[in-house]
Amino acid sequence: MKLVVGLGNPGKKYEKTRHNCGFKLIDYYASKNNLIFKSKFKGLYSEQIINNEKIIFLKPQSYMNLSGEVVQQFVKYFNINTEDILVVYDDVNYPVGTFKIKRDGSSGGHNGIDNILDLLKTNQITRLKIGISMNEIPLTDYVLSKLTKEEESLIERIMPTVENIIKDFSNNSVDYLMQKYNNEGKHA
Repeated sequence: MKLVVGLGNPGKKYEKTRHNCGFKLIDYYASKNNLIFKSKFKGLYSEQIINNEKIIFLKPQSYMNLSGEVVQQFVKYFNINTEDILVVYDDVNYPVGTFKIKRDGSSGGHNGIDNILDLLKTNQITRLKIGISMNEIPLTDYVLSKLTKEEESLIERIMPTVENIIKDFSNNSVDYLMQKYNNEGKHA
């Protein structure tokens, strides 16, 4: 069993913000694969079998900085190994519309990831970082501001690739995913 987590903030107010790229990509996947979300542990989740592997899709409904609490509850309830988790989220260190798959390391200053790593007591969590670039305005204001039409378009361009990454995550190693997709992610 695997867990794919999209990070974001709940509510209409945050729907099209840079910080909600994780939700946006999970929603795209769900719409393409006819997934229906149910509520559990302050999270919205759905399940799908891909390549004979059960995948749980999760959108924590706590705020970003508390995402780890919801992820931890799902990990315990469904007995998921931490190496079987993929977290999809925004990253200001990459240009808009690019992505990078990474297996381990620090949170890079992302509070949602930081909370997940802290509560799961590991940095061995696979991440799919979605580039949102950086601006001159303060970080919090920037990530909570809405994507421009051009930025939305750049992120929408990578959605089919993200769908393929998720499907490949079901039965392939992280090394395989990084080898197959990271070069494409730089030039998306």
